Amino acid sequence: MSVTEADLEVPAERHTRTLDLVGTLARLILGLVLIVAGALKVTKPGASANAVHAYQVLPYDVGTYVGYALPIVEIIVGLLLVLGLFTRVAAVLGTLLMVVFITGIGQAWARGLTIDCGCFGGGGPVNANQTKYGLEIARDVGLALCGAWLVRRPASLAGLDRLWFGS
Repeated sequence: MSVTEADLEVPAERHTRTLDLVGTLARLILGLVLIVAGALKVTKPGASANAVHAYQVLPYDVGTYVGYALPIVEIIVGLLLVLGLFTRVAAVLGTLLMVVFITGIGQAWARGLTIDCGCFGGGGPVNANQTKYGLEIARDVGLALCGAWLVRRPASLAGLDRLWFGS
């Protein structure tokens, strides 16, 4: 019995479909988290700025601008990912955001700051027993891995990239 080209196409097609499904899940997970995080902060820019200030990394004025802009950036990047539009670029931006968040949380933890990350609203000083740095970093590492997958392989199902650009 010999294997024909037609016999090899089905497993390859199934493999590609599986990879596209993984890409779709990564796109939706990272995108929806960014949208929710941004939406919870966008109507409270002062609170978002205070959360950035709590990290004690940026000069006050720069932290204020970052706090005001961050929710809008999160929403835009999240929408691009959910829509599957400019997926690789959005994934790069989403991954970079996660790396910045991981670094910020890690440095706060290392410096002994007791703050809420402000990722989903809130933020600022909290009691030491209220910090969740390890869980927050683990969450953001998982989200960064979703983004990294999409940077490497942006193809997914039901995305506008495929519809508009054929990719």
